[in-house]
Amino acid sequence: MSTLDRARCSLKAHPWALDAGIAAGVLVCMVAGSFVTPRGENGVTWGVRTPDPLSLLLMVLSAAALVFRRRAAKAVLAVTGSLSVIESVTGDPRAPVAMAAVVALYTVASTTDRTTTWRVGLLTMTVLTAAAILGGSLPWYAQENLGVLAWTGIGATAGDAVRSRRAEVQAIRERAERAERTREEEARRRVAEERLRIARDLHDVVAHHIALVNVQAGVAAHVMDKRPEQAKEALAHVREASRSALDELRATVGLLRQSGDPEAPTEPAPGLSRLQDLAATFRNAGLPVAVARADQGTELPAAVDLAAYRIIQEALTNAQKHAGPDARAEVSVVRVGANIEVTVLDDGAGAAGVPGAGGGHGLLGMRERATALGGTLTTGPRYGGGFRVHAILPLKTRSETRTTAPGETA
Repeated sequence: MSTLDRARCSLKAHPWALDAGIAAGVLVCMVAGSFVTPRGENGVTWGVRTPDPLSLLLMVLSAAALVFRRRAAKAVLAVTGSLSVIESVTGDPRAPVAMAAVVALYTVASTTDRTTTWRVGLLTMTVLTAAAILGGSLPWYAQENLGVLAWTGIGATAGDAVRSRRAEVQAIRERAERAERTREEEARRRVAEERLRIARDLHDVVAHHIALVNVQAGVAAHVMDKRPEQAKEALAHVREASRSALDELRATVGLLRQSGDPEAPTEPAPGLSRLQDLAATFRNAGLPVAVARADQGTELPAAVDLAAYRIIQEALTNAQKHAGPDARAEVSVVRVGANIEVTVLDDGAGAAGVPGAGGGHGLLGMRERATALGGTLTTGPRYGGGFRVHAILPLKTRSETRTTAPGETA
């Protein structure tokens, strides 16, 4: 910290000392100015003149009042203004007692609003100028009288400018603090969203593959003695499902690594291009799945593609767990205007097999995925039995909408 900065901090910490110093400086200026004779045959003359005792007393009282200018600005202005009026009426030649009133007027203007500054400033200018004109022997247009008018106007204007500057600096500081708080809140919100997204992915991956492993392991245990070949086939599906689960878990948890980590995953996130493979895993687990697509080869944004895949995966997992042994499932992906509609149906156990009845987070996770993209998701039992999951996902996500300029083609 420089010497100047330390001095500023010390003055801010001791305002009484600063005000006392200003009052002493004003007193010195007033006393020095009292030695100037404003009239003379050749204009203003300089001479050694002892001020009148009353003028000296008025200068000392005015300077002493300035010590309290921060604590009672208007009262100090009233005192210094009154002393200036007394000096204008009694002093001849006059001492510059009005200098203290100008400083007090500056203090009032710098600490109050503009309306108050105008009112108090006009009142002070009028009273002091009128006292100078009426109390002296000079004509009203004399330089001495006009000087009182000019200096009081300068004091009010300077104080108002300082107040405006302080308000502007304070507004800038508040905006900066508000922006900092907003950045922190945005960072926390993004962290929460990322944690929620990873939690959804982990839930979808674990729920899907563990459900398949459970079904195939049950099949293997059931046919192990009588049909060992079928048991081996079921165990092969268990091994494949567990390997897929490990790969997806590794990819999902790998997102938490640093960007420069060489072990970070490079495999793209799953999407509808792997829909047939997903359906095949459920067929191998004993759930017949029919897939119909009418999206005309639409290239989906990565977020929409992943959300559609995860919604189908979770819906089929719920059907596998809740719909019953003889259930069948249908998956359709259709483009309708600017949206992709994903529908998963099953003809299982009806109300008794409603997914999510066990208190899980499957339906909530699917709904959060759709809502995060600006889409909707509806679920419910079908008439005659079974369950229906229907998601509408916009092709243009919210983030893409924000980054596209108005009138610009995304």
